[in-house]
Amino acid sequence: MIILDVVFYSFVVVVCIQVVFYGIIFGQFAFDKSSNEKSRNIAVSVIICAKNEAKNLKNHLPSILNQDYLDFEVVLINDASHDETLEVMESFAEEYDNIKIVNVKNVEAFWGNKKYALTLGIKAAKNENLLFTDADCKPVSNQWIKTMSAHFSKSSTIVLGYGAYDKRKYSFLNKLIRYETLLTAIQYFSLAKIGTPYMGVGRNLAYDRSEFFKTNGFIKHIDIRSGDDDLFINEAANSTNTSICTSMKSFTTSNPKTSFKDWFRQKRRHVSTANNYKFLHKGLLASFYGSQLLFWLLSAVLLTFSFYWEFVLTLIVFRILIQFLIIGFSAKKLNEIDILFVLPFLELFLILFQLTIFITNLISKPKHWK
Repeated sequence: MIILDVVFYSFVVVVCIQVVFYGIIFGQFAFDKSSNEKSRNIAVSVIICAKNEAKNLKNHLPSILNQDYLDFEVVLINDASHDETLEVMESFAEEYDNIKIVNVKNVEAFWGNKKYALTLGIKAAKNENLLFTDADCKPVSNQWIKTMSAHFSKSSTIVLGYGAYDKRKYSFLNKLIRYETLLTAIQYFSLAKIGTPYMGVGRNLAYDRSEFFKTNGFIKHIDIRSGDDDLFINEAANSTNTSICTSMKSFTTSNPKTSFKDWFRQKRRHVSTANNYKFLHKGLLASFYGSQLLFWLLSAVLLTFSFYWEFVLTLIVFRILIQFLIIGFSAKKLNEIDILFVLPFLELFLILFQLTIFITNLISKPKHWK
């Protein structure tokens, strides 16, 4: 019984931690009613780094080039592609005079390093305000540049946006991918709201050139193949220079992976960068994901032995209700409301999935961005 007593009190502590995260920290984003900034029509350089993305560029570049915005250029970086990526870029450049092409060839010291290619593109950009997306992404509206750039100001030099994934009917994997994306967005938006920004996503991210050069670009983590977005933001962002943009007009969307194997490989690369976050951010994330795992494990143990089962069940329901409330309000903001219908299953599966990734990454490290 002493062991069960320890398990029970540990469970109470875990529930409290979860309530703090969902109810207090994530609630900062879920219940935020701040309005979006008015358009400022500042000059913007849209930067897209592409490696073997000929097909995606053909499909997605028109939605970027035809944005409803007065002053912008598009910097297209060909990162040593071996398909027709460069030819596609050049064909668009013949039609649009606001395209600048940066053709990057492999350099032995930076072989396969996206950060090297991005650095060359950033240096080639003519404007101070930089807006980033990926070649496999497209804006959901022609107001993307306008809504994202509206958040730039003298104090706000970093703007975090939302990069969604296309919806697929009758696909559990699609819902799982979008739930993980939603949960990650809730985390980085919420922590930014409380003055502790820790990451952004390269699918939809903006910052000033001055911020890039102030941190010496990617030099501190140039040897890490991934992290051109989250590791840079983790280093450069603070409580005063970071803004969030959650207008649906500002979203980008891209095709999600269609197999667990491909998604697993992608998430391994993303998760591998977390070890390089600041200590505070690693502690917060570890506390959240650790308490998630323990919540379900300890619940199962206590209910199996019917130990104070009425109180345990009450706490389980209480925590789940708070979770549904916060995820629900956030999902409505980010147009992911259909996820709510299978939320408990998605959470349990994602916990197991992330645990598998963590163990796999301890054994070997992913090395290339493509």
